[in-house]
Amino acid sequence: MGSGPLSGTRVIELAGIGPGPFAAMLLADLGADVVRVDRATAVRDGEATGGTDFTNRGKRSIAIDLKSDRGRDVALRLVERADVLVEGFRPGVAERLGLGPDDCLARNPALVYGRMTGWGQEGRLSHTAGHDIAYLAVTGALHAVGRADGPPQVPVNLLGDFAGGSMYLVVGVLSALLAARTSGRGQVVDAAIVDGAAHLSTFVHGLLAGGLWEDRRGVNLLDTGAPWYDVYETSDDRHMAVGALEPRFYAELLRLLGLADEDLPARHDRAGWPTLRARFAAVFRTRTRDEWTEIFVPSDACVAPVLSLTEAADHPWNTSRGVFPTLAGHRQPAPAPRFSRTPARTDGVPVLPGGQSRAVLDDLGFPDTESLLRDGTVTQA
Repeated sequence: MGSGPLSGTRVIELAGIGPGPFAAMLLADLGADVVRVDRATAVRDGEATGGTDFTNRGKRSIAIDLKSDRGRDVALRLVERADVLVEGFRPGVAERLGLGPDDCLARNPALVYGRMTGWGQEGRLSHTAGHDIAYLAVTGALHAVGRADGPPQVPVNLLGDFAGGSMYLVVGVLSALLAARTSGRGQVVDAAIVDGAAHLSTFVHGLLAGGLWEDRRGVNLLDTGAPWYDVYETSDDRHMAVGALEPRFYAELLRLLGLADEDLPARHDRAGWPTLRARFAAVFRTRTRDEWTEIFVPSDACVAPVLSLTEAADHPWNTSRGVFPTLAGHRQPAPAPRFSRTPARTDGVPVLPGGQSRAVLDDLGFPDTESLLRDGTVTQA
């Protein structure tokens, strides 16, 4: 169990994929005791795949046959001792397992029951399959990402699964947990990626409503439309990211590019943006990425090198803050955010299915541990 601000909070995670496990990892990073309930059949599969799924770090795993009556009872006994449950099944699956909100809240009225889906628990698409890219597509978020002369670009699955999904689930769970600790009553948190991704675009919708944003891709201030908010190729085929939005930052950009004395179009003259962009591109192509980094850092031009994942883990800027520490033999992102009094920590060790089955049962005072292991209700890896 961790030492962060959630130390002493017990979380049950019904094993899934994607945003649910990441949300549970974040709770574990913040100090919660997260017990992941895996399928008994996952023990063999987990041992075969090894331990590099970092979203399972800092947790404990118990492997249970949830399709058996006795296995269901074990899970409900875990729920009785928990503050939070997180599940990411399709709507109705948890109910069919006998582990839906009504079942769990009957055993623990103060439980916060967190549900993670793409489409939500209700609606025309709620029972259909989907992935991050589809959820972003129907919220308008995907349409907004990309250049004016190209198709929408896929922002990995960071924007949907993890920003619109996991983070909103965690915010909901923590909010409900505060309410439960003052009222003694739990509730269901229905976190849907479509809801979260739409909510993330509130700022842009405000600009759209105020006539300050065109509902077209790549023509606006923050979507590569403006030449001073874009990415430029360097002489070594790498890139620099430019975000010189404010006038004084823009002036610094021009100075360090050697363009301060050139007769360039006015910054907000949209008709001149193609000229500005072509000039910026030509200058950036005269030096390598690292040479430009030396020129721009430190400065207030808001220009930074575009680093690969591997480069970012070892870059001096990040190592000085400990952004990517070595944990369990691998460079991993550190827990975030940071706390002054109750620092979040993790050993970085990804749990394998069923790796702590016996310990979980013993720690929670189950009197029938040996019997459960013997008849296969619970499996110890």
